[in-house]
Amino acid sequence: MNSTLIDMVGKRFSNLVVIERAGGENGAKWLCQCDCGNTKVISGNVLRQGSTKSCGCVRKQNNQGFKHGHCSSGISPTYNSWAAMHGRCKYPKTRSYEHYGGRGISVCERWGDFANFLEDMGERPVGTSLDRIDADGNYEPGNCRWATDAEQRANRRGTRGE
Repeated sequence: MNSTLIDMVGKRFSNLVVIERAGGENGAKWLCQCDCGNTKVISGNVLRQGSTKSCGCVRKQNNQGFKHGHCSSGISPTYNSWAAMHGRCKYPKTRSYEHYGGRGISVCERWGDFANFLEDMGERPVGTSLDRIDADGNYEPGNCRWATDAEQRANRRGTRGE
């Protein structure tokens, strides 16, 4: 049987971009880079079927909310704020990335784990959202608070009397 290799280098499959062929005795395997920066070897069939969407980071990130009781009846506001914070800072395809990660704003390593974020920030109070006290600083303990819309507007870059 003569099978023709499909060159998948450079093709995107959800959060994965194929970097190079990584061998494979029974079907091609491909080295892929995830949007989060990690790499993983995945079979061509799995990529084409769409059953793998990332290196595992999406599943891991989504499972953190379940593990801490923040997804049992929909995603909690606290978990949603944590996930959105990561998206703004880490993923260039996220809306608003240019205003956060694109200008160097990052999330501290400790807050890579939802449990640590929850411990440091507590539950998100109704009517608030995550705010950085220093709008040019990173997301980290000591620089974040739960703030109302009015507090957020007063704390925007260019509106603090600088």
